[in-house]
Amino acid sequence: MLIFSKNFFFTGIPPYPEMKHFNEYSGFNLSQINKDVLEQWQREGLFERSLSVREGCPSFVFFEGPPSANGMPGIHHVMARTIKDIFCRYKTMKGFHVKRKAGWDTHGLPVELGVEKGLGITKEDIGKKISVDDYNAACRSEVMKYTREWEALTSRMGYWVDMTDPYITYDNRYIESVWWLLAQLYKKGYLYKGYTIQPYSPAAGTGLSSHELNQPGCYRDVKDTTCIAQFTCTDPLPAMTGWGTPCFIAWTTTPWTLPSNTALAVGPAIDYNIVRTYNPYSGEKITVVCAAALMGSLFSAKAKDLPLDSYAKGDKAVPYEVVATVKGSELTGLHYEQLFPWVNPGEGAFRVIPGDYVTTDDGTGIVHIAGTFGADDLRVSRAAGVPPLHLIDRDGNIRPMVDLTGRFFLLSDLDPDFVATMVDTDQYSRWQGRYVKNAFDPEATPDTETLDVALSLDLKAQGKAFRIEKHTHSYPHCWRTDKPVLYYPLDSWFIRSTAARERMMELNDTIKWKPASTGSGRFGKWLENLQDWNLSRSRYWGTPLPIWRTDDASEEVCIDSVETLFNEIDRAVEAGLMPANHYRERGFVPGDYSKENYERIDLHRPYVDDIILLSPSGKPMHRETDLIDVWFDSGSMPYAQIHYPFENKEAFDRGDLFPADFIAEGVDQTRGWFFTLHAIGTMVFDSNAYKAVISNGLVLDREGNKMSKRLGNAVNPFEAIEKFGSDPLRWYMIANSSPWDNLKFDPDGVAEMSRKFFSTLHNTYSFFALYANVDGFDPDAPQIPLAERPEIDRWIISLLNSLILSVEESLEDYEPTRAARAIAEFVSDNLSNWYVRLNRKRFWGGEMTADKLSAYQTLYTCLRTVALLMAPVAPFVADRLYRDLTDAGSSVHLALFPVADKEAIDADLERRMELAQDITSMALALRRKAAIKVRQPLRRIMLPAVDDRQRADILSMAQLVLSEINVKEIEIVDSGEGILVKRVKPDFKKLGPRFGKMMKQVAAAIQAMTPHQVAALERDGNITLEVAGQDAVVDRADVEIISEDIPGWLVANEGNLTIALDVDVTPELRAEGIAREIVNRVQNIRKARGFEITDRISATFASPSMEVRNALETWSDYIASQVLADKFEIVPADTIALPGTEHLDLDDATVDALVELS
Repeated sequence: MLIFSKNFFFTGIPPYPEMKHFNEYSGFNLSQINKDVLEQWQREGLFERSLSVREGCPSFVFFEGPPSANGMPGIHHVMARTIKDIFCRYKTMKGFHVKRKAGWDTHGLPVELGVEKGLGITKEDIGKKISVDDYNAACRSEVMKYTREWEALTSRMGYWVDMTDPYITYDNRYIESVWWLLAQLYKKGYLYKGYTIQPYSPAAGTGLSSHELNQPGCYRDVKDTTCIAQFTCTDPLPAMTGWGTPCFIAWTTTPWTLPSNTALAVGPAIDYNIVRTYNPYSGEKITVVCAAALMGSLFSAKAKDLPLDSYAKGDKAVPYEVVATVKGSELTGLHYEQLFPWVNPGEGAFRVIPGDYVTTDDGTGIVHIAGTFGADDLRVSRAAGVPPLHLIDRDGNIRPMVDLTGRFFLLSDLDPDFVATMVDTDQYSRWQGRYVKNAFDPEATPDTETLDVALSLDLKAQGKAFRIEKHTHSYPHCWRTDKPVLYYPLDSWFIRSTAARERMMELNDTIKWKPASTGSGRFGKWLENLQDWNLSRSRYWGTPLPIWRTDDASEEVCIDSVETLFNEIDRAVEAGLMPANHYRERGFVPGDYSKENYERIDLHRPYVDDIILLSPSGKPMHRETDLIDVWFDSGSMPYAQIHYPFENKEAFDRGDLFPADFIAEGVDQTRGWFFTLHAIGTMVFDSNAYKAVISNGLVLDREGNKMSKRLGNAVNPFEAIEKFGSDPLRWYMIANSSPWDNLKFDPDGVAEMSRKFFSTLHNTYSFFALYANVDGFDPDAPQIPLAERPEIDRWIISLLNSLILSVEESLEDYEPTRAARAIAEFVSDNLSNWYVRLNRKRFWGGEMTADKLSAYQTLYTCLRTVALLMAPVAPFVADRLYRDLTDAGSSVHLALFPVADKEAIDADLERRMELAQDITSMALALRRKAAIKVRQPLRRIMLPAVDDRQRADILSMAQLVLSEINVKEIEIVDSGEGILVKRVKPDFKKLGPRFGKMMKQVAAAIQAMTPHQVAALERDGNITLEVAGQDAVVDRADVEIISEDIPGWLVANEGNLTIALDVDVTPELRAEGIAREIVNRVQNIRKARGFEITDRISATFASPSMEVRNALETWSDYIASQVLADKFEIVPADTIALPGTEHLDLDDATVDALVELS
């Protein structure tokens, strides 16, 4: 807390029995600071201490989203972990106890695919070339492959999280909690088994949930061969006869599904035309049926009026004639020939049926139905009694025509009796084993013909293809393999998440989303369209589904704990279903929750598959072989990481461990971890799993491209930390753009930010330490009362307390970018470039007066407070700065966050000083425009005041402004006097939407404004103009006010502030400017030679320029006092020839200077 006693009176120079020495540094290497501070933290056990000192304090609950350690960390992980670390450190400094448990996501596709690639096997090889036991052992080893690298990055970047006792999703205790959660869903009726069409990844060998299919980048535009196929009608309507072959035409983007067609769907209320025409490839007469609304896309308008008998095969224009229009309901029930008569699907197939989802948006208005490859297809065909086309494999399983590897079944893999009775082997054998997508074929090359092309050309040869063309459309891909997904009939376990949809939406409205648009948009819309969660995974390494079923599926049990399973095994042993309870034989003791006890068993496959349980009626029950979705593992972490409800139940139920106050991960987790946390929390506990969430964006390269090793634009985080240090990386990533925006990572930007902020802060501290050590400043000395300090001190203290409020408000609102930018602005623009620069002389020489002590105490307070404020974002530099300023044994990360002293905030003073800064900035910009250095004095500056308050503010800061811009006089005039000519330029982009047709008239009125009207607009922020008999209110933002230069002056305008600078340099002003330039050069010589700041010197000057000699003579006393010269001498040109003489180039003149210690 910043406290300034109003009752303390300074009575003299305080005694300093033991002076504090402030560390001074010869260099500033942020990478080395990173290493030195990190070593100190580790030596002190600082993270552990930061937790222990907050024991018993209110909890701030944070959940760490578990990374998978089978891949190397990237630069984007620095971004994600910085965000997490900022708020955990901040809340710790606010007095909360913030536990941070690390975790490892150890199951799922990333691990399995990595193992299969490393072993050179596929999923089909598991259980054949390698045992499930050995395969899972390889997965267990693979999943922790890069643990050391992850731990190293975590440590080096300063992310404080407990990695000594992480939760690991393959741990048996973790799995037990997951089982308990599943059992709660089972008891509530949320778990069910169903045979449905689901997204399936042949490359991964498993089904996918809808949230996996909606990960960023899963849907991609691809160019595929599409086909409009002709289905010959066997019982046509009368209007369909009399002209060639009657047929229905249907469009598909997946011709490989046509051999599985069993129906055609029409919209009952849609109008369909019966059209006489020709097949464009064969030239044969055909009568086709298609939607009337799609005629324009199916037939050429140029051929509309051509006689039918005028056509010759090969003509580009194919004539057509509409002979009738019917409703879709009139077509239902008609039959057609099987397009590819390879497999007999049974009775009821090849009919036209109604479909409620048929539209005329594209295609032909008739939908080809393959019930085994589309959810809507299966639904409408079942409703119409149309069977899907199924095969039967050698194990007696009903299968679609495509196997789980993504190819047409081999005849050898099918049941011989089924093949003999239902398959035309002559036709089918030609196509058996063909992959439906080349991406699934390991031997395919870019030149390999696709199955879609081959089938379409086959139809063309038969005269059954109406049109074949390439078409770009969006197609889903597997989030882990990058290979296409198929919609496939699967026997899966589902979570009935749709039953909790409304409650999830209600609870989502209570979550603080950053950005809010993600919560209401991407996440909220996802919940609105939520589908049931496909929980099953046909894999080997993961959490087994804890459901045991009888063979006839009449009885089942969902196991909720290892103890329950242990007892059920005992029952099975008694019934003779199992030889022994292997858990008991291994020494497992139910109720003992120690790590050692749980390591005696393994809940993974294949061991859990060997367990046979006893049903209530005495039947054997085997475990459902599926694993569960790995995202359920991740979403279970709030409970499973603490082995709830078996351990930590009291603290959990009390709210100390759940829900999370804050979580953060990348935007790709919106429909991943964020969703599964929310879904499980809602369905099991009727609660949010988290109260606030930051969904951070992507880290791209400097050009805005996605980083990848293949493109060579990936940034190695370890190399970046070694080069820049962690703090510059963290600060750059946070301050450059809001966390939820995509960051274009530019190493040059990191370097620039490091120079502007960290170097400035270091230089400010170095200035303080240098003089504080000379003067023996004691930070513990009684404080000069704030009221007795100079105005400049009161201003920076006021601004500092305003900064505390701003940073606290920003961090409480989870806006770290706002906080970081405010701190950087304070340090660079206000503390260093304004306060320290204006007050340097107060620290120089002389005794410790009250004024000097006030300057030290003010600067010390600012530096110490900045160290506290920046600590969450830049923990390394903040800690070193804090220790340098305070006791070496104290750490900023054990301190409390500063509390603003609101009584010290003077908004009026801050406003006036900001005005002074604005005037100074504008005047210096005009100097640059005129190429006049700041050391060159100018005669005057003129400012038109828009009102009395601005006039008073300018007057109160006049001396400060004049000193800063090196101008002799300031002249304040009334803004309406017309001394400065201003013109107003309308902003048509803003005026247009506001005034519409009147815009031109309003613009003309704006351009005709008088000086007094312009002054009023600047003063009041708006003005009412009469335009065509109506009042038009024009805002300051609607126009640009331009001040025109006047002879001998330069003019600048910003907002309602205008300045005019007299840039005429008289000979007297020129002489003073030369004197100031010489002072600067001599000071640089002193610094370069390592003189102490108190050293006295002798200075001798010689110059061939009369102008320079006159300046030396006129300003000799000033120069001597500024450079601490006891001896000051001017000699004739070319008479200084002693060693050490410096030749100074003063733009258009030169001077030789000999500077020596007295």
